[in-house]
Amino acid sequence: MTSLGARVVLAASNAARKMGQSLDSLGKSMEVVKNAERLVPSTRFVAVDGITPSVSPNTAFVAPNASVIGDVTVGKDASVWYGATVRGDVHKVVIGDNTSVGDRAVIHVAKIQGDFPSIIGNNVTIGPGAIVHAATLKDSCVVAASAQVLDGAVVESNSVVAAGAVVTPGTVVAAGQYWAGNPAKMVRKVSEEELELMASNSLDTLELARMHAYECDKDLEQLTKDEAAYEDATTRDPEYFQPSPDGQKDEGDVLGQGSPGLIFDSVLTNPEEGLKLNKKKAAQKD
Repeated sequence: MTSLGARVVLAASNAARKMGQSLDSLGKSMEVVKNAERLVPSTRFVAVDGITPSVSPNTAFVAPNASVIGDVTVGKDASVWYGATVRGDVHKVVIGDNTSVGDRAVIHVAKIQGDFPSIIGNNVTIGPGAIVHAATLKDSCVVAASAQVLDGAVVESNSVVAAGAVVTPGTVVAAGQYWAGNPAKMVRKVSEEELELMASNSLDTLELARMHAYECDKDLEQLTKDEAAYEDATTRDPEYFQPSPDGQKDEGDVLGQGSPGLIFDSVLTNPEEGLKLNKKKAAQKD
Protein backbone atom coordinates (compact mmCIF):
# COMPACT_ATOMS: atom_id res chain seq x y z
CA MET A 1 0.00 0.00 0.00
CA THR A 2 1.50 3.34 -1.12
CA SER A 3 1.74 5.94 1.61
CA LEU A 4 -0.17 9.22 1.45
CA GLY A 5 3.07 11.19 1.18
CA ALA A 6 4.23 9.16 -1.79
CA ARG A 7 0.91 9.67 -3.56
CA VAL A 8 1.10 13.43 -2.97
CA VAL A 9 4.65 13.60 -4.39
CA LEU A 10 3.63 11.56 -7.43
CA ALA A 11 0.59 13.76 -8.09
CA ALA A 12 2.66 16.94 -7.72
CA SER A 13 5.38 15.68 -10.08
CA ASN A 14 2.80 14.73 -12.71
CA ALA A 15 1.17 18.14 -12.45
CA ALA A 16 4.55 19.89 -12.78
CA ARG A 17 5.40 17.81 -15.82
CA LYS A 18 2.10 18.64 -17.53
CA MET A 19 2.55 22.34 -16.73
CA GLY A 20 6.04 22.29 -18.25
CA GLN A 21 4.75 20.65 -21.41
CA SER A 22 1.97 23.24 -21.66
CA LEU A 23 4.45 26.12 -21.27
CA ASP A 24 6.70 24.59 -23.91
CA SER A 25 3.78 24.29 -26.34
CA LEU A 26 2.75 27.87 -25.63
CA GLY A 27 6.28 29.10 -26.32
CA LYS A 28 6.40 27.26 -29.65
CA SER A 29 3.07 28.79 -30.72
CA MET A 30 4.45 32.30 -30.04
CA GLU A 31 7.59 31.87 -32.18
CA VAL A 32 7.74 34.27 -35.10
CA VAL A 33 10.37 32.35 -37.06
CA LYS A 34 10.12 28.60 -36.69
CA ASN A 35 13.65 27.37 -36.10
CA ALA A 36 14.50 23.89 -34.85
CA GLU A 37 17.72 24.17 -32.87
CA ARG A 38 19.76 21.00 -32.86
CA LEU A 39 22.13 21.23 -29.93
CA VAL A 40 22.59 24.91 -29.01
CA PRO A 41 19.41 26.33 -27.42
CA SER A 42 20.07 29.89 -28.60
CA THR A 43 17.74 32.07 -30.68
CA ARG A 44 19.30 33.10 -33.96
CA PHE A 45 16.41 35.09 -35.44
CA VAL A 46 14.41 37.64 -33.45
CA ALA A 47 11.56 39.88 -34.66
CA VAL A 48 11.29 43.53 -33.58
CA ASP A 49 7.97 45.41 -33.84
CA GLY A 50 6.63 42.63 -36.01
CA ILE A 51 9.52 42.82 -38.49
CA THR A 52 11.25 39.49 -38.99
CA PRO A 53 14.75 39.00 -40.42
CA SER A 54 14.73 37.99 -44.09
CA VAL A 55 17.37 35.34 -44.70
CA SER A 56 17.88 33.91 -48.16
CA PRO A 57 17.23 30.16 -48.35
CA ASN A 58 20.59 30.02 -50.11
CA THR A 59 22.46 31.76 -47.29
CA ALA A 60 25.64 29.78 -46.67
CA PHE A 61 25.71 29.83 -42.87
CA VAL A 62 24.28 31.54 -39.80
CA ALA A 63 26.02 30.24 -36.68
CA PRO A 64 23.86 28.72 -33.92
CA ASN A 65 24.91 31.41 -31.43
CA ALA A 66 24.80 34.37 -33.83
CA SER A 67 21.96 36.88 -33.40
CA VAL A 68 20.07 38.34 -36.37
CA ILE A 69 17.52 40.81 -35.04
CA GLY A 70 14.74 42.88 -36.59
CA ASP A 71 14.79 44.46 -40.06
CA VAL A 72 17.73 42.52 -41.47
CA THR A 73 18.15 41.08 -44.97
CA VAL A 74 20.86 38.46 -45.51
CA GLY A 75 21.76 37.58 -49.11
CA LYS A 76 22.71 34.43 -50.97
CA ASP A 77 25.94 32.69 -49.94
CA ALA A 78 26.41 35.14 -47.05
CA SER A 79 27.66 33.94 -43.67
CA VAL A 80 27.21 35.23 -40.12
CA TRP A 81 29.76 33.61 -37.84
CA TYR A 82 29.87 32.58 -34.18
CA GLY A 83 28.87 35.21 -31.65
CA ALA A 84 28.17 37.87 -34.29
CA THR A 85 25.26 40.30 -33.78
CA VAL A 86 23.33 41.92 -36.61
CA ARG A 87 20.79 44.28 -35.04
CA GLY A 88 18.24 46.09 -37.20
CA ASP A 89 15.99 47.29 -34.40
CA VAL A 90 15.61 51.02 -35.22
CA HIS A 91 16.61 50.92 -38.90
CA LYS A 92 17.38 48.34 -41.56
CA VAL A 93 20.49 46.25 -42.20
CA VAL A 94 21.18 44.81 -45.65
CA ILE A 95 23.91 42.20 -46.12
CA GLY A 96 24.72 41.35 -49.73
CA ASP A 97 25.59 38.11 -51.49
CA ASN A 98 28.74 36.21 -50.51
CA THR A 99 29.47 38.62 -47.66
CA SER A 100 30.90 37.27 -44.41
CA VAL A 101 30.35 38.74 -40.93
CA GLY A 102 33.14 37.43 -38.72
CA ASP A 103 33.09 35.99 -35.22
CA ARG A 104 31.83 38.45 -32.56
CA ALA A 105 31.41 41.23 -35.15
CA VAL A 106 28.61 43.75 -34.55
CA ILE A 107 26.46 45.44 -37.17
CA HIS A 108 24.03 48.06 -35.89
CA VAL A 109 22.07 51.08 -37.11
CA ALA A 110 21.28 54.61 -35.91
CA LYS A 111 18.08 56.55 -35.29
CA ILE A 112 18.73 58.78 -32.26
CA GLN A 113 21.79 60.82 -33.26
CA GLY A 114 21.21 60.56 -36.98
CA ASP A 115 19.20 58.37 -39.30
CA PHE A 116 21.44 55.77 -40.91
CA PRO A 117 20.89 52.15 -41.92
CA SER A 118 23.77 49.74 -42.43
CA ILE A 119 24.07 48.77 -46.08
CA ILE A 120 26.69 46.13 -46.90
CA GLY A 121 27.36 45.13 -50.49
CA ASN A 122 28.39 41.88 -52.14
CA ASN A 123 31.65 40.00 -51.52
CA VAL A 124 32.45 42.05 -48.42
CA THR A 125 34.61 40.64 -45.62
CA ILE A 126 33.97 41.89 -42.08
CA GLY A 127 36.62 40.54 -39.74
CA PRO A 128 36.29 39.10 -36.23
CA GLY A 129 35.30 41.66 -33.59
CA ALA A 130 34.75 44.44 -36.15
CA ILE A 131 31.98 47.04 -35.66
CA VAL A 132 29.93 48.49 -38.50
CA HIS A 133 27.62 51.09 -36.97
CA ALA A 134 25.10 52.75 -39.28
CA ALA A 135 27.57 52.76 -42.18
CA THR A 136 27.76 51.74 -45.84
CA LEU A 137 30.23 49.20 -47.20
CA LYS A 138 30.35 48.92 -50.98
CA ASP A 139 31.13 45.71 -52.92
CA SER A 140 34.36 43.76 -52.44
CA CYS A 141 35.82 45.75 -49.56
CA VAL A 142 37.42 44.49 -46.33
CA VAL A 143 36.91 45.68 -42.77
CA ALA A 144 39.61 43.83 -40.86
CA ALA A 145 39.54 42.41 -37.33
CA SER A 146 38.47 44.82 -34.56
CA ALA A 147 38.16 47.76 -36.97
CA GLN A 148 35.26 50.21 -36.60
CA VAL A 149 33.27 51.99 -39.30
CA LEU A 150 30.98 54.52 -37.63
CA ASP A 151 27.80 56.47 -38.31
CA GLY A 152 27.33 57.73 -41.85
CA ALA A 153 30.76 56.59 -43.04
CA VAL A 154 31.13 55.03 -46.48
CA VAL A 155 33.76 52.48 -47.50
CA GLU A 156 33.93 52.32 -51.30
CA SER A 157 34.58 49.21 -53.41
CA ASN A 158 37.90 47.35 -53.36
CA SER A 159 39.15 49.27 -50.32
CA VAL A 160 40.56 48.00 -47.02
CA VAL A 161 40.12 49.24 -43.45
CA ALA A 162 43.05 47.82 -41.51
CA ALA A 163 42.80 45.84 -38.28
CA GLY A 164 41.97 48.07 -35.31
CA ALA A 165 41.39 51.17 -37.46
CA VAL A 166 38.52 53.57 -36.62
CA VAL A 167 36.73 55.24 -39.53
CA THR A 168 35.08 58.24 -37.90
CA PRO A 169 31.47 59.31 -38.57
CA GLY A 170 30.78 60.73 -42.02
CA THR A 171 34.17 59.73 -43.47
CA VAL A 172 34.39 58.42 -47.04
CA VAL A 173 37.06 55.82 -47.80
CA ALA A 174 37.62 56.12 -51.55
CA ALA A 175 37.68 53.08 -53.83
CA GLY A 176 40.89 51.09 -53.90
CA GLN A 177 42.45 52.74 -50.84
CA TYR A 178 44.04 51.22 -47.72
CA TRP A 179 43.18 53.07 -44.49
CA ALA A 180 44.67 52.52 -41.03
CA GLY A 181 44.98 54.21 -37.63
CA ASN A 182 42.72 55.92 -35.12
CA PRO A 183 41.28 58.04 -36.56
CA ALA A 184 41.79 56.17 -39.82
CA LYS A 185 43.69 57.88 -42.62
CA MET A 186 44.68 56.79 -46.11
CA VAL A 187 48.01 54.98 -46.06
CA ARG A 188 48.34 53.83 -49.67
CA LYS A 189 46.56 52.28 -52.62
CA VAL A 190 45.44 48.65 -52.50
CA SER A 191 47.68 46.59 -54.80
CA GLU A 192 46.47 44.25 -57.54
CA GLU A 193 47.94 41.34 -55.61
CA GLU A 194 45.90 42.30 -52.54
CA LEU A 195 42.73 42.54 -54.62
CA GLU A 196 43.29 39.02 -55.94
CA LEU A 197 43.91 37.77 -52.41
CA MET A 198 40.71 39.43 -51.18
CA ALA A 199 38.68 37.69 -53.90
CA SER A 200 40.33 34.35 -53.12
CA ASN A 201 39.70 34.70 -49.38
CA SER A 202 36.05 35.46 -50.06
CA LEU A 203 35.64 32.17 -51.95
CA ASP A 204 37.55 30.25 -49.28
CA THR A 205 35.26 31.67 -46.59
CA LEU A 206 32.19 30.59 -48.58
CA GLU A 207 33.49 27.02 -48.80
CA LEU A 208 34.28 27.00 -45.08
CA ALA A 209 30.84 28.41 -44.25
CA ARG A 210 29.11 25.60 -46.12
CA MET A 211 31.15 23.04 -44.20
CA HIS A 212 30.20 24.63 -40.86
CA ALA A 213 26.54 24.78 -41.91
CA TYR A 214 26.61 21.06 -42.67
CA GLU A 215 28.20 20.19 -39.34
CA CYS A 216 25.95 22.49 -37.26
CA ASP A 217 22.86 20.97 -38.86
CA LYS A 218 23.64 17.53 -37.45
CA ASP A 219 21.54 16.25 -34.58
CA LEU A 220 22.87 14.46 -31.51
CA GLU A 221 22.34 11.03 -33.04
CA GLN A 222 24.46 11.87 -36.08
CA LEU A 223 27.19 13.46 -33.94
CA THR A 224 27.33 10.34 -31.80
CA LYS A 225 27.70 8.18 -34.91
CA ASP A 226 30.43 10.46 -36.26
CA GLU A 227 32.34 10.30 -32.98
CA ALA A 228 32.12 6.51 -32.89
CA ALA A 229 33.24 6.25 -36.53
CA TYR A 230 36.21 8.56 -35.86
CA GLU A 231 37.30 6.57 -32.81
CA ASP A 232 36.92 3.35 -34.76
CA ALA A 233 39.00 4.68 -37.66
CA THR A 234 41.82 5.83 -35.38
CA THR A 235 41.98 2.70 -33.19
CA ARG A 236 41.03 -0.23 -35.43
CA ASP A 237 44.05 -2.23 -36.59
CA PRO A 238 44.32 -2.04 -40.41
CA GLU A 239 44.88 -5.83 -40.55
CA TYR A 240 41.74 -6.56 -38.54
CA PHE A 241 38.14 -6.71 -39.78
CA GLN A 242 37.16 -3.46 -41.55
CA PRO A 243 33.68 -1.86 -41.77
CA SER A 244 31.82 -2.29 -45.04
CA PRO A 245 31.23 0.84 -47.14
CA ASP A 246 27.87 2.54 -46.65
CA GLY A 247 25.06 0.81 -48.47
CA GLN A 248 26.88 -2.49 -48.86
CA LYS A 249 26.06 -5.67 -47.01
CA ASP A 250 28.44 -6.38 -44.17
CA GLU A 251 29.95 -9.74 -45.11
CA GLY A 252 31.75 -9.96 -41.77
CA ASP A 253 28.55 -9.70 -39.75
CA VAL A 254 28.39 -12.04 -36.78
CA LEU A 255 25.05 -12.84 -35.15
CA GLY A 256 23.54 -9.62 -36.46
CA GLN A 257 25.97 -7.52 -34.44
CA GLY A 258 28.10 -6.23 -37.32
CA SER A 259 31.80 -6.84 -37.94
CA PRO A 260 34.07 -7.36 -34.97
CA GLY A 261 35.77 -4.07 -34.18
CA LEU A 262 35.71 -1.18 -31.75
CA ILE A 263 32.37 -1.93 -30.07
CA PHE A 264 31.83 -5.56 -31.05
CA ASP A 265 35.38 -6.77 -30.41
CA SER A 266 35.05 -10.52 -30.74
CA VAL A 267 36.60 -13.04 -33.10
CA LEU A 268 33.93 -15.69 -32.50
CA THR A 269 34.00 -17.79 -35.66
CA ASN A 270 37.48 -16.51 -36.68
CA PRO A 271 39.73 -17.24 -33.70
CA GLU A 272 42.81 -17.23 -35.93
CA GLU A 273 42.27 -13.53 -36.56
CA GLY A 274 42.27 -12.82 -32.83
CA LEU A 275 45.43 -14.88 -32.36
CA LYS A 276 47.18 -12.99 -35.17
CA LEU A 277 46.15 -9.64 -33.66
CA ASN A 278 47.37 -10.60 -30.19
CA LYS A 279 50.73 -11.67 -31.58
CA LYS A 280 51.07 -8.33 -33.35
CA LYS A 281 50.22 -6.39 -30.19
CA ALA A 282 52.77 -8.39 -28.22
CA ALA A 283 55.44 -7.69 -30.85
CA GLN A 284 54.71 -3.96 -30.68
CA LYS A 285 55.16 -3.95 -26.90
CA ASP A 286 58.54 -5.65 -27.27
